Amino acid sequence: MAKVELKAPIIEEIKGFAEKASSAVIVDYRGLTVEEDTRLRKSLREAGVVYKVYKNTYLKRAFEGSDFAKLDANLEGPTAVAFGIDDATAPARVLAEFAKTCDRLEFKAGVVEGTYYDAKGMEVIAAIPSREVLISRLLGSMQSPIANFARVIKQIAEKNGEAA
Repeated sequence: MAKVELKAPIIEEIKGFAEKASSAVIVDYRGLTVEEDTRLRKSLREAGVVYKVYKNTYLKRAFEGSDFAKLDANLEGPTAVAFGIDDATAPARVLAEFAKTCDRLEFKAGVVEGTYYDAKGMEVIAAIPSREVLISRLLGSMQSPIANFARVIKQIAEKNGEAA
């Protein structure tokens, strides 16, 4: 079997992930122990993130013509890629959380919804809460004035001796 025939399925697999993903974050995983890598993979899997290690040439070939092609300049040395399928900021959040306990994991760069970010930019993206948290905060802030108004009306009614 020719080498091209062996590489094609891997490149197609990467393309499949890239088509479904709204973000991709590449990291340098050099120096991680097996235990650390296992913990990282488990936490990424629980967050719905696809995390794989591929050869840089495969990634470059698979990213051709997509928004993720902006990552080509950062594809040097050991590289792992995390694809965010459902939540665009999940890969950055989970990787940053893991990097707090393991300083050997380093951001290289990432593309989130078509925009390229370097390592510093990915750390900023990692600080953004998940979509669910943002929605709950919005609903809480929308509910707060109504709840406060209801409490004030109730206190006024009680002060005047009426049942609320």
